[in-house]
Amino acid sequence: MSIFTFVVVNKKYRLLRQQFLGPKRLHVQQRRIVILDSCHSGIAGDPPTALGPAVLSEGVTILTASTKHQYASEENGSGVFTNLLVDALQGSAANLTGDITPGSVYAHIDQSLGAWEQRPVFKTNVKQFVSLRKITPPIDLEDLRKISHFFPQPGFEFSLDPTFEPELKGRSEEMPAPIEENTEIFSTLQKYNRLNLLVPLGAKHMWNAAMESRACKLTALGEHYRNLAAKNQL
Repeated sequence: MSIFTFVVVNKKYRLLRQQFLGPKRLHVQQRRIVILDSCHSGIAGDPPTALGPAVLSEGVTILTASTKHQYASEENGSGVFTNLLVDALQGSAANLTGDITPGSVYAHIDQSLGAWEQRPVFKTNVKQFVSLRKITPPIDLEDLRKISHFFPQPGFEFSLDPTFEPELKGRSEEMPAPIEENTEIFSTLQKYNRLNLLVPLGAKHMWNAAMESRACKLTALGEHYRNLAAKNQL
């Protein structure tokens, strides 16, 4: 089992740097997540001299509110960075399997700080997948794993017709009736659509795609999860 040590501070990062971030300071079975919400905190992990790359022990990840040249902003008496960090850990940074990783937390904060001058900094030296927290995923994993069955190869277009739509409203007399097996598949495809995993082709909505006998196709994100499912990595 992995051991995590979380260090969250706002003023004393220089001391942390001496204790945790230097070479041979960390047991190989441990992982330390250092989170700094302070001005100029991006200096954490940098070498003593101005030149040279950051030096981190194996297993160390650093996430800071700003670069070493910037201030960390506050809003309504609390740190903007800290508020976004809490939001990320509560689920905003989770992927479709429910994992919240250091990288996804950084991405959430970086995108959210677009209107602010400060830029968060992310440094890491890890060799294994790190999940900070697991939440209930937005889609059942069994449904997500079916994506490689419905779309067996990259670029595959899944053909639809009126038998996939369970509603009778809006049908002409010539249209075939719903088929239960197809409507169950369509329900899963609609979940993919809501999560930006696929889009209908030549139609604005999935309902139109089915009623007009069109098709749907995976997005780039959908192709990513299709690839993971095909490799049994979900």
